[in-house]
Amino acid sequence: MKMDIYEPFQQVGMWGDAFKVDGGLNSIASPILMVDTNVETQSEYIPQESREPSGADQETTDKDANKMRRRLAQNREAARKSRLRKKAYVKQLESSRMKLVQLELEIGKARKQFIQNIYLQGLYMGTALDASYIGSTSETINPVIVAFEIEYGQWVEEQHRRNEELRHAFQTQAPDVQLNAVVQSVLNHYSNLFRMKADAAKADVLYLLSGVWKASVERIFLWIGGSRPSQLLNIIVPQLEPLTDQQIVGIKNLRQSSQQAEDALSQGLEKLQQSLVLDMAVDPLGVGNFGLQMALAIDKFEALEGFVSQADHLRQQTLLHMSRILSTHQAARGLLALGEYFHRVRTLCSLWNSRPCELP
Repeated sequence: MKMDIYEPFQQVGMWGDAFKVDGGLNSIASPILMVDTNVETQSEYIPQESREPSGADQETTDKDANKMRRRLAQNREAARKSRLRKKAYVKQLESSRMKLVQLELEIGKARKQFIQNIYLQGLYMGTALDASYIGSTSETINPVIVAFEIEYGQWVEEQHRRNEELRHAFQTQAPDVQLNAVVQSVLNHYSNLFRMKADAAKADVLYLLSGVWKASVERIFLWIGGSRPSQLLNIIVPQLEPLTDQQIVGIKNLRQSSQQAEDALSQGLEKLQQSLVLDMAVDPLGVGNFGLQMALAIDKFEALEGFVSQADHLRQQTLLHMSRILSTHQAARGLLALGEYFHRVRTLCSLWNSRPCELP
């Protein structure tokens, strides 16, 4: 909206035109000069003088000025307090960040100390974890992964105890009822491992696939975050003779179905890896959508969780179906052989890590 500009000279001209008559300046009828000489009517004409501001007007003006000054002072005070609050908030955030960093470092140290204790105990018991397993997490500590490492260390100790319990049941010729209870306990223990791995895979599937939580010798045989089902059967079956004809057929079918599922997962994982390589391999001189490529890669990393879940499910079902095919005594012998195999693998890893190293 355009506003007119007040121009005093133009306004004076307008006033002159309003009072101009043909008779000239002498004919201007001014109310101040037109005074009747009649005495009787003199009292009706009061000369008008220029009006000075009254005391009430001055008081109103002073009040408005004081009000404006108070408002400005209040605004300055509010702005000052706002700056102080912002400064205190930033300082509090920085202090909280430092406390969080310190807490993460303390958790990392406590975790390493805990795993070192497990490692030293394992050296004594012959079930030590790989030394490279200690401090395997990245700079950013994932609490779920830390919990998994601690739980897995406890799981290894518990597996050794249950294996000894199986051995004792054989040596004392425990009745089938007691032996079956121990077998179910061992199977449930393996189910707990699969549950722990599922939680870890949701937190960081690449960590689980890398196998850094396992002994170095175990990582030689690693397949999608664990052992191959066919490998489990190769460990268990030779310890089960003699087998009935029905058991032989059942084991053969189980081996065949497990091998087919294992091959299908391996082929699917290989295709995913090839697709990921193609996504990352771009023309270095061309202009590509870097953000889109990274997003596609992240999506494919997340798809790996499905492969880990299916592989663990296959491992679990192989153990369960095997225990159903076998008698209680045979299932106990097979699980004992499996536990003894993992025990020897970890012992071999301990011996390898503790070997004397020759300096160059």
